[in-house]
Amino acid sequence: MKKLFKHREILLVVIIAIMIAGFATRAQGFAAPGNLANIFNDTSILIILALGQMTVILTKSIDLSVAANLAFTGMAVAMTDAAYPGLPLVLLVVMAIGIGAFLGAINGYLVWALQIPSIVVTLGTLTIYRGMAFVLSGGAWVNAHQMTPTFLNIPRMPLLGLPMLSWIAVAIVIGGWFVMNRLPFGRATYASGGNPTAAVYAGIDVGRTLFFAFVLSGALAGLCGYLWVSRYAVAYVDVAIGFELDTVAACVIGGISIAGGIGSVAGAVLGALFLGVIKNALPVIGISPFAQMAISGIVIILAVVFNARAERRVGRIILRNRAAVEVQA
Repeated sequence: MKKLFKHREILLVVIIAIMIAGFATRAQGFAAPGNLANIFNDTSILIILALGQMTVILTKSIDLSVAANLAFTGMAVAMTDAAYPGLPLVLLVVMAIGIGAFLGAINGYLVWALQIPSIVVTLGTLTIYRGMAFVLSGGAWVNAHQMTPTFLNIPRMPLLGLPMLSWIAVAIVIGGWFVMNRLPFGRATYASGGNPTAAVYAGIDVGRTLFFAFVLSGALAGLCGYLWVSRYAVAYVDVAIGFELDTVAACVIGGISIAGGIGSVAGAVLGALFLGVIKNALPVIGISPFAQMAISGIVIILAVVFNARAERRVGRIILRNRAAVEVQA
């Protein structure tokens, strides 16, 4: 049992199950399959954004501009759909992903080519992208009656008992697992964050890997821009404000190390679901919004402490094994 709980993902599954069971005692029907499906659907956008954030964090960086990217991209595609209702939805989705990837590429270039710390770059572009959304819209909203039915209905369309939004998240998770575990880019991402010097000697272009991690994060944020405005049927400048912190929290809770090189797709998904369960349950059992913020902050701090202790333990094991090898030699 002790060995079982050393695996962060298994521990998170157990904790989430206990939380659902506990909340079900206070809110009847909370553990019902239909409600759990709604929680997953509500968390789908956070899951997608957390996977992009995970890729950046694995390279020992951070992307604080994902929510601003989402807001600008969502505003751009909503305004385009309102102005040109005859455009195919596929074109609008490709447009959203392309704009998001371009904004992510700006972050990646500044961090890679100019060697500016990622937290400084993305803190700046966070403000810039929000400002761009305001300039683009003039501060006006794009409401449901201005958007086409096709634009609005796709994420809500049911398929095998789940909305299409949930299935998009599932597809992104599967794709993310394949990229991070089966493609050279995934291995390069882990190596670049875990040991950049060794990665260079192994022939990995650390700077280029970092750049494409930001591009991927931006592309997923762009996709979420469309998904957000279509699901909630509104686009405005402050959409998803503060959501970038939720993506970081999901990654930290899921065991992605802020020092880079450690983490998994499953961890990021479970971290997002952990937050999703809390955010859906606390209002139901009568917890005030201020207490919710405090609880979320406490959870993040505990997760960071847990991660730090786990990394120190792994470090001690590596040093001990290395010393044993040297003694045998």
